Amino acid sequence: MENYHELLQKQHAFFKGGQTKDVQFRIDTLNKLKDLVQTHAQDVLDAVKADLNKPEVEAKRAEVGLVIGEIDYMVENLAAWAEPKEVETPAMLEGAKSFILPEPYGSALVIAPWNYPFQLAMNPLVGAIAAGNTAVLKPSELTPRTSSLLATLINDNFPEEYLRVVEGEVETSTALLNEKFDYVFFTGSTGVGKIVAQAAAKHLTPVTLELGGKSPTIVHKDANLDETAARIARGKFANAGQTCVAPDYVLAHRSVKDELIKKLQEVITATYGEDVTKNLDFPHVVSGRHFDRLHGFLDNGDLAVGGQSDRDRLFIEPTVLDNISFEDAVMQDEIFGPILPMIVYDELSEVIDEVTKRPKPLALYIFSEDEEVQNEILHNISFGGGSINDTITHMTTHYLPFGGVGESGMGAYHGKASFNTFSHFKSILNRPTK
Repeated sequence: MENYHELLQKQHAFFKGGQTKDVQFRIDTLNKLKDLVQTHAQDVLDAVKADLNKPEVEAKRAEVGLVIGEIDYMVENLAAWAEPKEVETPAMLEGAKSFILPEPYGSALVIAPWNYPFQLAMNPLVGAIAAGNTAVLKPSELTPRTSSLLATLINDNFPEEYLRVVEGEVETSTALLNEKFDYVFFTGSTGVGKIVAQAAAKHLTPVTLELGGKSPTIVHKDANLDETAARIARGKFANAGQTCVAPDYVLAHRSVKDELIKKLQEVITATYGEDVTKNLDFPHVVSGRHFDRLHGFLDNGDLAVGGQSDRDRLFIEPTVLDNISFEDAVMQDEIFGPILPMIVYDELSEVIDEVTKRPKPLALYIFSEDEEVQNEILHNISFGGGSINDTITHMTTHYLPFGGVGESGMGAYHGKASFNTFSHFKSILNRPTK
């Protein structure tokens, strides 16, 4: 195990030298990082294929494309974001000027998850760099090929006193969290997020927690069912459902539930083939432990679509469960797999009541053409973010901050929100003596 205290001391010393505060230095670093991603794009695709059997077309978009887009957006806007912003001054302080100065925290620790092992490691790192920090990145041990590639890309091309990837098991994360970083950014489960928050609190270190939860999808009686089924299936079954903002379950109006299930079956067949077990490009579940947990849900309710599995391949086909209640085991925790429970409702008030009595979800999706229905849900249910008549796409835009609320997380990133997250905004009042 590395000497993490010594590594952090080196990063503190490098940060104190002031080089990372230079905006051009940050831009040059981001451009170098972009060149590395582009040059090694096929290596990234091969790594996530080996770790998760993620198909190339999906990985190009979700692992490589989103990272390059984030870097481009940062480079384009960084100089303006880093400028001091003058603000108004009260009349009683005549002659004084007030401004807000963004400054980096220092050394940031980024702990990344396994489900999008390249993108969810690189995008927070991009934010830390853009804000002017040094950084230590801890990728997930559950995706070893991607973890090793990240270590090679960063450690072979940047000095450790500036950027460093540290590989290892849970003990490595624990050891890193024992050190006094200036900022901690964690993506993962709510349970582990609580451990990270406790560790950061010992040092009074600010922290961003990108967690998860049971993200509901509400399908009202006026929904366009063809598009609804297609967009739910795309959001749910990409990466075999191992997406933090995937639709966790569907609340369908009783009048459309049966037709929605029928159309979901049609979309799944059109997308993955008549027999998904023969589709060797469908992503697999990350580990045997996760497979066993998911497999236990397959006897909840009734199998409406799918249900086949193969533990040797860590394969579970896209599955829809009908006749599910909130008391079933599949509804107790985030599913994080290709299993979609279906619950019916008659009145919108039932939906609002059931969702609001549970932990606040990371995402929520509304399928309805009625603005009154949309607004009633938006103004009465608290959640991190979401989409109307779509799923998961809200997290792909640089213009929307992405993050949770309550047990689904704290803080946000993407685009300017990433710069803000890794920056302290220092308030200054300059009052002349004359």
